[in-house]
Amino acid sequence: MAFGLLHQFLMGETIDAYQYFGAHFMVLEKMSQSQVTLKNGQVRTKMVKEKVPGVMFRLYAPLAQDVSVIGDFNSWNPETHKMTKIDDAGVFECFIPDVKQYESYKYHFKNARGVYVDKADPYAFFSEHRPLTSSRVFDIENFVWHDDLWCQRRTRNFDQPMSIYEMHLGSWLGKFDGRFLSYEEIADHLIHYVKELGHTHVELLPIYQHPFDGSWGYQATGFFAVDSKYGNPHQLMSFVDRLHQAGIGVIFDFAPVHFASDSFGLINFDGHAMYEYADDRKYTEWGSLQFNYGDNPVRSFLMSVVNYYLSYFHMDGVRIDAVSNLLFYAGNKERGQNSDGIEFCKRLNSLIHGRHSEVMMIAEDSSDFSGVTRPLEYGGVGFDYKWDLGWMNDTLKYFSKDPIYRKYEHHLLTFSMAYFYSENFILPLSHDEVVHGKGTIINKLHGDYEMKFQTIRNLYTYMWAHPGKKLNFMGNELASFDEWNESKSLPWILRTFPKHDSILRLVRDLNLIYKYEAAMHVEEYNPNGFNWLMVDNHDQSIFAFERKYQDSHLIFVFNMTSNYYDYIRIGAITPGTLEEIFNSEKDVYGGSNLYNGDLIRVQQEAGPEGRPCSFTIRLASNGALILKYKK
Repeated sequence: MAFGLLHQFLMGETIDAYQYFGAHFMVLEKMSQSQVTLKNGQVRTKMVKEKVPGVMFRLYAPLAQDVSVIGDFNSWNPETHKMTKIDDAGVFECFIPDVKQYESYKYHFKNARGVYVDKADPYAFFSEHRPLTSSRVFDIENFVWHDDLWCQRRTRNFDQPMSIYEMHLGSWLGKFDGRFLSYEEIADHLIHYVKELGHTHVELLPIYQHPFDGSWGYQATGFFAVDSKYGNPHQLMSFVDRLHQAGIGVIFDFAPVHFASDSFGLINFDGHAMYEYADDRKYTEWGSLQFNYGDNPVRSFLMSVVNYYLSYFHMDGVRIDAVSNLLFYAGNKERGQNSDGIEFCKRLNSLIHGRHSEVMMIAEDSSDFSGVTRPLEYGGVGFDYKWDLGWMNDTLKYFSKDPIYRKYEHHLLTFSMAYFYSENFILPLSHDEVVHGKGTIINKLHGDYEMKFQTIRNLYTYMWAHPGKKLNFMGNELASFDEWNESKSLPWILRTFPKHDSILRLVRDLNLIYKYEAAMHVEEYNPNGFNWLMVDNHDQSIFAFERKYQDSHLIFVFNMTSNYYDYIRIGAITPGTLEEIFNSEKDVYGGSNLYNGDLIRVQQEAGPEGRPCSFTIRLASNGALILKYKK
C-alpha cells in the first residue's frame, strides 16, 4: 500500500482497504541469477526477471507477534510461511507462490496476551461454509458483466418510482434436497416473479458470511466474504448482473453496529479490543460485539465493506441497519447523541457518494434525530432515504383496532403527513414485523377471516397511495397466516387459494398504477403535490386526499369501517370528471365487486370540511378507491 493510502486507512478516510489487505492473486517479479554459456565456452552469470504467480497475504494486527499464514498450501504448518512486519502501524505481509483458488487459510500469531491464536482473515473474499471456519482464497477479478446499460441509466433521482421487495435468500424458495439453492438458481425464479409483481428493486438481507443461519446474516464473521451457502462471489455477481439485465435493481443490507462473538472472528482480534469497544459499550442488546466506530481503522474497514459491494457487485444501494444506535448511545435518546457514530455516518455518506453518485444510502432509523436525509452541506447526516418506522407502527396499530373504536385513533393515520416532509421516507412493512411472535401482516388485522382480507386490501392500497417509496417483505403479498421462519420456504401453496392469490394480484396492480401515474412518485417529497380532502371525519372513519403532478391528478378514498355507503359525498378542490381506476373491492381481488362503473362528476358544490367542490360515490365496507381526473 502506498504511504498515502495507508495514512488514509489509519485516519479512517479510505473506502478501499480491501484492495490492499486480505489475500490477492498477483504475479510477482523477482530477479534471479541465471548462468549463460558463451560461444567461447565461458560461463557467465546474469540477472534475469522471473515472474512468479501466487497470492499476497496482508494483515493489519498492531499487537500481533510471530505472524504466519497457515493453510492447505502448507499443511497448516505455522513455520512454513512467516509474515514480515512492513510497517510500525502493524501491517504484515507474505507472498506465497502457487496458491490455488479455493484453498483454505487462517492467520496464526501470538496475540497481545501472549496466547497463540488462529484467526480468519477480516478481509477474506470467501469463507468455508459452517461449521468450518477458515477463510478461502478467491480471485474476485475478471467477472464479465453485461449490465452496462443499466449502470449508465441508474440514478438517485428521487422522482423515480421505487417499490422494494425485501427478501431472505435462503427461505424464499427454501432448500432443495437438503441444500440451499445457489445465487443463480434463485435468480432463475426470482426474476420472473419480481417482474410479475411489478417491484422495481429487491433488497437482500445481509449476504456476507455469518456462522448461524438463524441470525439472517446480521451477526457476521466475514464482512467481505459473500454467504458461502449460496455460492462464491462470482455467483453473486451473476445474480446481480441478471437482475440488472431484467431491469431490477438490487439493494443490500449492512449492519455496521455489531458483529458475531465467535472466537475465530473479529473479537479481541490481536489480543485487545481492536474492532469493538473496550468499555461497557462492548456488547450490544443482541449479545454481539459493538463496533468501535470512533476508531479510525475500524471506520475505514466498515466504509470499505460498503464500497466493496457497490464496486465489485454493482449494487444499487445499501440499507444501513440500526442507525439509531449510531446516532444515540444504544439507540437511546436519553443517553445523548453519539458523536462517534454521527461522524462515521457523515463520513460514510460523503465518501460513498463521492465515489458512487448514482447509488442510494438508506437509513433504517427508529429515532427522531433531525436531518438524517438532509445533505451534508446543509448540516444533515447525508443519507438519501430513511425508513418511516413511525408510519409503520401507527398504521399497523390503527388497522389492528376494531373499526368501532377507530374513530378514537383517527390521529394514527393523519399524523404521518404532519412530519412526512422533514425527511425522504420509505414506507416499510419489513421482516421485523413478521417474526418473533409478532404475527404476519394479515394476522395483525382486526376481524374474522373475510374482514381480514378486506382490511389487508385496504391497508396495501393506503400504503401505495401514501407519499413515500415502498418496501414490502416477501410473503406479505401472499397474505400468509404463518409467521416467517428463516428455515422454511414461503408457503407457495397459498397461490392455489383464490383469496391469497388475489392479494398478489392487488399488489401487482398497485405497483403498475404507482409506476404509471407520475402523481404517485414524482416530487412526492414536495408538499405542493398533496392535499387532504377529508381528514376530520372521525365518526365515519373515512379519509380522502389528492395527489397531483402536471396531468396526473388522483383522488384516494378510504373507508376504515364495515359500514357500506351507497351514496356518500366527498369534498374536492378541482371540478372535473373522475374515473375509478382501482377499487380494492373488485372481485379480481377477492372483493364484493361493489364499484363505481360510471364516470363521476366533481361539481362546484361545496363539500364536507369546507372544500369548494364535491362528488358522490359508492363506497364498500373497508373499501379503498383510486379515482383519476380525466383530461
